Amino acid sequence: MKKLKVGITGGIGSGKSTVCRFFQEWQVTVIDADAISHELTRAGGKAIPAIRAAFGDISITPEEAMNRVYMRELAFKDVSARKKLQDIIHPAIKEETALRTAQAEGVYIMYDIPLLVESINKYRDFLDVVCVVDCEESEQVLRVKNRSGLDTDAIMDIIRAQASREQRLAVANEVIFNGRGVSQGQLRQRAHELHQKWLLLAQKPA
Repeated sequence: MKKLKVGITGGIGSGKSTVCRFFQEWQVTVIDADAISHELTRAGGKAIPAIRAAFGDISITPEEAMNRVYMRELAFKDVSARKKLQDIIHPAIKEETALRTAQAEGVYIMYDIPLLVESINKYRDFLDVVCVVDCEESEQVLRVKNRSGLDTDAIMDIIRAQASREQRLAVANEVIFNGRGVSQGQLRQRAHELHQKWLLLAQKPA
């Protein structure tokens, strides 16, 4: 049986990671693109040679990992550099994702993809459902500030480098709202409603 493929995304501070943990509790395989990206760019990672070739030795630490501080600053300031890095990382993530998909159990698979909207054309034919974890921009700033200590300007730089709230909602088949006033219990309940829906959808004949 062909497995249903659900892509989940959301801006920084949206609560996407919390939502993904709910699905993992319900025995859903969650394939995390961020975690794969870290594996590809850690010391000895598969993407290191291509990153060095594109950005020079300054982009690599003495331990042979990607220099995250340097590359983060460069990507925020330079759109072409950000695209060049994405063009290296995304195909490698896709390859590793395919391997993990083949090994996954359960009737549907969830793909945690932070930059799903920014690269939607690469995923449109692959995913059956796009789910967005949504909240107000002011809530994003507050949450990130509380957990990271970054100032508002730094947080806004991150938010502006991502797809806008409107762009995310425009591609969503389903939305999990996690904004101001939503309790953990309400968030979990909404996620569970979708879990039940996707279980039924996954078992329908193609």
